[in-house]
Amino acid sequence: MVTIPAIRIPALAVGGAVGLLASVLAAPDPAAERFWPQWRGPDATGTSKRADPPVEWSETKNIRWKVEIPGRGSATPVIWDDRLFVLTAVPNEVSGDRSHAPRGGDEPRAVHRFTVLALDRSTGRVVWERVAKEEAPHEGAHQDHGTWASSSAVTDGERVFASFESRGLYAYDMEGTLLWQKDLGDKKMRNQFGEGSTPALYDDRLVIVWDHQGDSFIVALDALTGKEIWRAARDEIDSWATPLIVEHEGRAQVVTSAMNRVRSYDLETGELVWESEGVTMNPIPSPVAADGMVFVTSGFRGSNLKAIRLAKAHDDITGSDALVWTLDRDTPYIPSPLLYENILYLLKSNSGILSAFDARTGKPHYQLQRLEDAPEVFASPVGASGRVYIPGKDGKTVVIRHGPTYEVLATNTLDDSFDASPALVDKEIFLRGHRYLYCIASS
Repeated sequence: MVTIPAIRIPALAVGGAVGLLASVLAAPDPAAERFWPQWRGPDATGTSKRADPPVEWSETKNIRWKVEIPGRGSATPVIWDDRLFVLTAVPNEVSGDRSHAPRGGDEPRAVHRFTVLALDRSTGRVVWERVAKEEAPHEGAHQDHGTWASSSAVTDGERVFASFESRGLYAYDMEGTLLWQKDLGDKKMRNQFGEGSTPALYDDRLVIVWDHQGDSFIVALDALTGKEIWRAARDEIDSWATPLIVEHEGRAQVVTSAMNRVRSYDLETGELVWESEGVTMNPIPSPVAADGMVFVTSGFRGSNLKAIRLAKAHDDITGSDALVWTLDRDTPYIPSPLLYENILYLLKSNSGILSAFDARTGKPHYQLQRLEDAPEVFASPVGASGRVYIPGKDGKTVVIRHGPTYEVLATNTLDDSFDASPALVDKEIFLRGHRYLYCIASS
């Protein structure tokens, strides 16, 4: 049985129903279509159960609004009702297109304004803007794909949490009043590749993984005050994967992906619930879960996927029957997997090469299907209304039919480049490009 506390972000109850917010329970149908509260959606799987966005669009078709976002960031927009929140880092020395270009580790680092934007969902108008911090980053970011605003915001409908990692964590109310802030230190990332793990929110707990070249740890904060509740040291180097909070048999646990070990912590105490061998170096994809199983994957200098049955996960599960199936080839480097009903979609590395598996058994429906119009993919795919949306780096989004057979429904082109993952609500899809934020909806 899943209990519903007074405030809860939609988190996974892996053994049964999805935990919902109390406000959603009061009006289930309208509210359920109007939020994408975290970077992988209401269930943290990349899907929306009720959204029905368009299949086709272009710069002249099905664009409700298009607004330029200052600075640079790859944070996914998050949405609650009529508000959309997006994070960005704006250099003070803005000249031409340099405001939209990342700066690598060896280039001079300008003072940046680490900014939270709240937009009206229906018009794209800025409702409020808050500069959380104004200073120069202590390290560079990846020359090709890094930004200093890669973490996504997260909201529970009462507060918005904005993590700029080494530049601080900030909690605002829905009108932009700063409630509290927290400084967890400076990360030291290998080769100055940049940062990008998003906090996970559940009930009144906010969980942050802080894996880097220094002393790594995981910490749980009180979401109301920012006060530290527990902290556990981690023997890990850099990771970017956002932690996944799941409920199993009435117990909430935090699943983390890392190179040395995959670990699950008790949300209340921080005690280790289970662990296994780790994944590859540079783990970036976030875990997904449903129907009592968790899927953890990575794909840098190797390939690794573990499908874990929570009912059998205790202590060290390496080599145990808690590992239902594994995969050692063609897994994602940056894009997170999409878990849509019983199909697990995986991109190979950062390329437009797609595979679809039966999530329960690991049996492939199809493998290594090339997306001809999206050769490079850094965004994570999303799914709704029997469709899968895959934005490519070059501005083309491939829409395929969800199911065991590969079928392209449309390829849509916009005048931008996409690294950020889409957000889906109601009859809209929101795409955050290097320069613009698009609201795509049927006319």
